[in-house]
Amino acid sequence: MDLRETIQKLRNYEIKIRKALNTQMQGDYHSVFKGSGLEFNDVREYQYGDDVRTIDWNVSAKGHGTFVKTFKEEKEQTVFFLLDVSASQEVGKFGAKKLDMCKEICGVLALSAVKEGSQVGVIAYSNKRESYIKPGKGMQQAYRIIAELFGMKPQSTQTDLNAGIYFTMNMLKRKSIIIILSDFIDKDYDQALKTLSKQHDVVVIHLMDKRERDFPSLGIMPLFDPEQKKTYWINTSLPGFTKNVKQQFVQNQKHLEDLCKKQRTNYLAINTTDDYVAALIRLFKIRNGK
Repeated sequence: MDLRETIQKLRNYEIKIRKALNTQMQGDYHSVFKGSGLEFNDVREYQYGDDVRTIDWNVSAKGHGTFVKTFKEEKEQTVFFLLDVSASQEVGKFGAKKLDMCKEICGVLALSAVKEGSQVGVIAYSNKRESYIKPGKGMQQAYRIIAELFGMKPQSTQTDLNAGIYFTMNMLKRKSIIIILSDFIDKDYDQALKTLSKQHDVVVIHLMDKRERDFPSLGIMPLFDPEQKKTYWINTSLPGFTKNVKQQFVQNQKHLEDLCKKQRTNYLAINTTDDYVAALIRLFKIRNGK
């Protein structure tokens, strides 16, 4: 598929999402990125039905009641993508690897964002900056992002989510929507994600592949680590091997999901066999309080 066909495919997906939201939400939603592009204005007493995520705990702790923050809409909002392009993302069927889906999701959301007048930017990160596109507006900006991502060949195979998150925070000086697309096969990124979530409206999109969880028992076989570029001979028939692989996968996913829940950060898990358009529609419905 050439670039023109890719863009047309993503435009069709974006239209499908927008039509679904218009139908399911009966036209009363603000935007597919509702909940962002807002700046703090004042506080008022909590009322039944208010979003608990807007409670101002510092004010409420003074003992005079429960108060929520009120916001006013900023004239211009920024949607910024942090895309993990490390080698662990190269898992999945040809054309439907984790990284392929990340690029497509990024492209679809970029098209949605520019249609709403948002500034859109992206950083592709491995264990170093692979590509950076400064936030900008307009359809040409979305096309530029799509072309850059689908033409990119990362220089490094390794992962450093911690560095990627802090780099993003240093680049953005005002509150923005930050969408992280990664398989989150890394460690020591918890504090960085917590700090990011306090400063910005963060959405975590967790890509995974069933091969990472349901590993077959095939005896002694070579397993290649694409990040370290090393081959290891593993006896996959050892008692408990496949069970341990699945258990580790489930624990890692639950840890990330719980972390996001504690930070009141939107979390969406997508498998390479999933219909990611349907998954994005569910995400937007949640962000619109439906």
